[in-house]
Amino acid sequence: MHFTKRLRDRIRSGEITCSVRIWHSPRVKVGGRYEMEDGFIIVESIIPIELSDITGDLARLSGFDGVVDLLKTAKHGSGTKVYLVNFHYVEEA
Repeated sequence: MHFTKRLRDRIRSGEITCSVRIWHSPRVKVGGRYEMEDGFIIVESIIPIELSDITGDLARLSGFDGVVDLLKTAKHGSGTKVYLVNFHYVEEA
């Protein structure tokens, strides 16, 4: 999983533990380990949601200022399926 640079410190600190992704199909799997700088993102769950489920609160939990800010990052391809990905960061030992 890739994250915009402005979110990475908050992900490493554990402040951000979810991400909204708009894909054709999931690009990660539950239990998967994905490199991020000095550690890894471990995916805990992938939940299909609707675009209308993206609230201001969910956007802020994901590290964005609001829904429009989140969608500028999440909607960059031709995917139409929306997923809420829950994860945690593990520092490389």
